[in-house]
Amino acid sequence: MTILFGLLWPLERINSGVLAVGKTISILALAIMVCLILGQVFFRYVMNDALNWSEEAARFGMIWMTGLMAPLAYRLGGFVAIDMLGRALPRLLAGLLGLVLLTITLWVLVIAWERGLNNHLDTLSGKGCSATLRWPFGIEIGKCGEKFQNRFQYAGLWVGVNLLILVNVELILRQIILLAGQGDRLTPLGDGEVAGAD
Repeated sequence: MTILFGLLWPLERINSGVLAVGKTISILALAIMVCLILGQVFFRYVMNDALNWSEEAARFGMIWMTGLMAPLAYRLGGFVAIDMLGRALPRLLAGLLGLVLLTITLWVLVIAWERGLNNHLDTLSGKGCSATLRWPFGIEIGKCGEKFQNRFQYAGLWVGVNLLILVNVELILRQIILLAGQGDRLTPLGDGEVAGAD
């Protein structure tokens, strides 16, 4: 049991720190996204001259916001859950079912990690150049010159999968500790900011 807590406590601290930074970046991305969309509406309908880059920039923000907020929602129980079976089972069986489901989730996330890397970041679509987004001040980087490479957008979801894997491993360790009857030694995850899907 000491080994499990030795693995869990540093992982909790890492997840808490990284997810707090991700939350801040996501809030900033959401604010920028809203401003871009409002600007697009203003320029399209009031000025009769739509910004050609604002939709792609908003999509860029949405991808990164999703990649950074999904792990936090997962960790705090903010995703929709169908838990009728778990509630109907005795505590031990419900705990074992939860562990099995977390293990299956880890397997799916590992597949998503590989597919995200090999099918999006490291392929023609990831190596392609953005249609409208450019680096500020005429900076030129890589083969796309002053345009963004698509992998900068796709990386948001791949980073999110990496963070989901870290959170999933933490949740597996917590579930094993709960099954071992040491749940009273665990620190609560929720801070009341994310409500469960009840």
